[in-house]
Amino acid sequence: MIELAIILPTLNERGNLAPLLDRLHETLGDIAWEAIVVDDDSPDGTAEEARRLSRTDPRMRAVQRIGRRGLASAVIEGACATAAPYIAVMDADHQHDPALIPEMLAHVRGGEYEVAVASRFVEGGSAAGLSSARREKGSDLANRLARKMTGVELADPMSGFFVIEAAKVRELAPNLSGIGFKILLDILAAAPVALKVKEVPMQFACRREGESKLDRAVAFEFLIGLYDRAFGRFVPTRFALFGTVGALGVAVHLTVLTLLFRFAGEGFALATTIATFIAMSFNFWLNNWLTYRDKRLAGVSAFVRGWAGFIVTCLVGAMANVAIATLLQARGFHWVLAALAGIVIGSVWNYALSSRFVWGKF
Repeated sequence: MIELAIILPTLNERGNLAPLLDRLHETLGDIAWEAIVVDDDSPDGTAEEARRLSRTDPRMRAVQRIGRRGLASAVIEGACATAAPYIAVMDADHQHDPALIPEMLAHVRGGEYEVAVASRFVEGGSAAGLSSARREKGSDLANRLARKMTGVELADPMSGFFVIEAAKVRELAPNLSGIGFKILLDILAAAPVALKVKEVPMQFACRREGESKLDRAVAFEFLIGLYDRAFGRFVPTRFALFGTVGALGVAVHLTVLTLLFRFAGEGFALATTIATFIAMSFNFWLNNWLTYRDKRLAGVSAFVRGWAGFIVTCLVGAMANVAIATLLQARGFHWVLAALAGIVIGSVWNYALSSRFVWGKF
């Protein structure tokens, strides 16, 4: 009977799978296990490689996700796809040592602890595999914030390598945000009673090959996770992100408008039109990078089509923006207030249609 499922969220990890499977064979001994590759439709054929490996080793399984991205949601889907009573969550890039799994499983299986976490920051652990000192400092700051958020005293609450009962994840799944990369943080924060956690020292290694799935947007995603946990039930997280991007777009809009109207001497209507177009382009770029990160339009062709679609979709909102702002300014309103009123009217339209027709599906 299968006892453990190793959940491997992947994106462009084709070359890492076969060596990792060999390492799992070498280190898991008599444990009855399976490895579930939850792949975000990697262009390098990671899911197909997992299927190829499964033809000779049925313990390897592939879940290929279309139109969905993100490590946290991949872990949730993996936990829901296995019959094993325990799951181990780890990266497929060889930065996490599978030799730690038997010890971690023993701690949870014994019943004294509910989660076993591989920690870089306890005695005997190391974060040497982090790509830079900046990332290590950022990870340390995130850990301090996470401890305050969850109420759990951990040296490394941002670890991506842990063992837990699969049923516990499924139980908490309705309350998990599934956003971003830090699923352990989400689980610890969602638990109604603080979970008993055991930390095991980990030597965090360098990637074997490929590029990290983490980019600079992940720092924002951590903050998104904090927001979602605290306020997501009141204001949907994606809407809040769209609004935040819109607020930054307001700053861009007003900056351009000030330069053109106050300093360059352009007419208000022309200056507002140009400012609106530039702000729309800025909003598309930042929304694509952050708000719709799980649906990000990648590649020059897709990006340009998305940008054009965003401009066209928001055209009515932009026209309303310009019309309202121009009318109010002509009626004697201060030009800043007139511009802000136009922005609010246009933003409602922009969110409703762009969510569906630019990053969504018809």
